[in-house]
Amino acid sequence: MWQPQVEALSAVGYDLLVPDLRGFGGRKFEEAPFSHVRDVEAVLDGPAAVVGNSLGGRVALELALDRSDLVERLVLIAPGLPGWEWSEETRAGWAREGAAYDRGDLEAAAEESLRLWVDGPRRSPETVDPTMRAAVREMILGSYALDQDATGDGVEEEAILDPPVNERLSEIACPTLVVVGDEDVDDMRAIAAHVADSIDGARLATIANSAHLPSLEKPDEVNVLLLEFLGAR
Repeated sequence: MWQPQVEALSAVGYDLLVPDLRGFGGRKFEEAPFSHVRDVEAVLDGPAAVVGNSLGGRVALELALDRSDLVERLVLIAPGLPGWEWSEETRAGWAREGAAYDRGDLEAAAEESLRLWVDGPRRSPETVDPTMRAAVREMILGSYALDQDATGDGVEEEAILDPPVNERLSEIACPTLVVVGDEDVDDMRAIAAHVADSIDGARLATIANSAHLPSLEKPDEVNVLLLEFLGAR
C-alpha cells in the first residue's frame, strides 16, 4: 500500500523500510503473544521518520512514546487511537463486516470494509477509483486469509504502554504531521484533529476527495506533504 510513497521518497535519496505488520501483507501471525511496537522497534537500527496509517498510525504513536530515541519525526495518517468512543455509524460498519466474516462470506465482508474505509460515508462505490478499490479489496482478503491461518490463543497483542497512548499524547515531543481525508468517517477526522491538538506544534493537513487511505487514493498530494515535512522541498 506504500508503493507510491516508496517511489517518491526513494527518488530523492531516502532509505526506506516498509515492514508488514502481523496479519497484513506477507506477515503471518505466530503462536505467541506479540507487540507491533516491538516488531517495528526491531527493524530500526537508529532514529528515523516514522509514518503510519490507521493501525500503523497508532503503532507509530506508541513507538514515539516508548522509544522516543528512534522517532525523529512522526507522520500519522488517520491514526487509530485506543479509548475512543466510536460512533454508532462506525460500529455498525464493523458489525456488518464481522457478521459477513463469521458466516464465511469473505467477499461480502471485504465489501463492507471497502464501503466504510475506502468509499467513506458520503460517497458511492461508483465514484471511487476502481483500480485502487480493487487493490484494497485484495489486501483485505489477504488479511482475512492470514487471520484464518492463525491458530490457538497466541495472536493477541500485548499492551506496551501504561497508561495508554490516548492519555499521553502531550508527551510526544518530535515534529509531527497528522493527515486525514475529508471523506473519511467522522470518527477518524475527529481523532486526527484531537491528536494534532494534543501534540505540541503538530500540523493537521486534510486531503480533499479522499477517505481512509489517502496515500493510495491521492498519492501525489500525500507525497508533496511528506517531502515538505521531511525537508526535501
